[in-house]
Amino acid sequence: MKLALFQLPSPAGDLEAAFAAIERGLATAAGAGAGMAVFPELFLPGYNVERMEGLPLGGDWELRLADLARAAGCGLALGFAEAAEGRLYNSALALGADGFRLALYRKVQLYGTREKALFAPGARLSVFDLGGMKAALLICYDVEFAPHVRALAKEGVELILCPTANMQPFTHVTRLVVPTQAINHGVTIAYANYCGAERDLTYCGGSVIAAPDGAVLAEAGPGEATLIADISRAPDPAMLQTQLADYRKAEP
Repeated sequence: MKLALFQLPSPAGDLEAAFAAIERGLATAAGAGAGMAVFPELFLPGYNVERMEGLPLGGDWELRLADLARAAGCGLALGFAEAAEGRLYNSALALGADGFRLALYRKVQLYGTREKALFAPGARLSVFDLGGMKAALLICYDVEFAPHVRALAKEGVELILCPTANMQPFTHVTRLVVPTQAINHGVTIAYANYCGAERDLTYCGGSVIAAPDGAVLAEAGPGEATLIADISRAPDPAMLQTQLADYRKAEP
C-alpha cells in the first residue's frame, strides 16, 4: 500500500480553497498509486482561524469529500471541526476510495488553553480496516502520549494516520518523538503537518512517515510538500523492538 501525505498552508477559513486543495491532492495521490491521502489537523476550516465553525457529520461537506474520493479512486483522512450534540470536537475522518466512511475519531489530548476552550475532548480510540491492514486515527498531540500508541499496538494496529498542526518551536516532535513512538510500539505512523504561517502561528512542517523498524520512509522540510511512500515494505527484523512482549512491571 502506498500513502500520500500533503503538507500545506492552512486554508485559514476558506472552505472552497480547502476543497480545491483536497481535490488536487487526491488526483496527485491517485496518479502516484496511493490508496490513502492524509491532510493536516482541522483542515476544514483551518487550525488557527479567528472563528471556528463546526461541521455536522453526514452533512453536504462529507458527501462532497466522498464524491472527490470516488472520483479519484483514493481514500483520504483529514482533520475537521465537528459540530455534534451541541458541542465542538477536534475530529478526524477517514473515507475509503469508495467514498464510504471508515472511521471517525475525536481528539483525546487537547493541546493548550485555546483548544481546551474551543473543543470538548474525545473519549475513545478508533480502529478500522484499511485494505486488510489494521489502522487507527490520532490527532497531533495524541501521538506524543505513549499509552495511546501502546493501546493501539496492543489492538494489533499496524498503521496510525495522524493529521497535525505542529507549530514552532516544537520541531523535536517530527524529528524525534514520532519516529520513536513508531519503533518503540512497532507501528507505522504517518504524520501530516501544516507549513507556513496562520495568524500568530508558524508551523514546523516536517511531515513524516516513520516505519516500525526505525526507518524514515519519507520526510518533508519546512515548506509545502507531497510525500509518497510504500508502507508495505518488509521491516528489518533485526530492528523490530519487542518491548510490548518483554515489559515487566517493577514495584515502586
